[in-house]
Amino acid sequence: MIKFTIPVKPVTKKNSGQIITVKGRPILIPSQQYREFERECLPYLNRVRAEAGIVNYPVNLECVFYVETRRRVDLANLLNAIDDAMVKAGLILDDNRDIIAAHDGSRVFHDKHNPRIEITISKMKEYTQWNPTNIKQEKLL
Repeated sequence: MIKFTIPVKPVTKKNSGQIITVKGRPILIPSQQYREFERECLPYLNRVRAEAGIVNYPVNLECVFYVETRRRVDLANLLNAIDDAMVKAGLILDDNRDIIAAHDGSRVFHDKHNPRIEITISKMKEYTQWNPTNIKQEKLL
């Protein structure tokens, strides 16, 4: 089990993206706010990666977000943002179902004075649902 806290204000990735034109084609890029969030998270994520190694096995990624505002915030978008930041830092090999198998226990709470993200990465035991041999066996049935 890997537990750590990122003392950074949580933000979503999907809201307020920017559209730029590259070679005449429109491209959607993350907002400046998200890029700043990612930049602030990377030192913490890099430190955890250096201590714990790269996560390349099925895990439950529990993220408890403490946000400054009482406005409604989308948990799925917050999870997407931190998942992508962990992949960019190299802590999580990929954010697909084979690595991040669950986000059980993830929540959003209000803490005006101490916004942060508390993360617990737990290895999933006997997680074989997507094992290629199991999929082949299911097709035979």
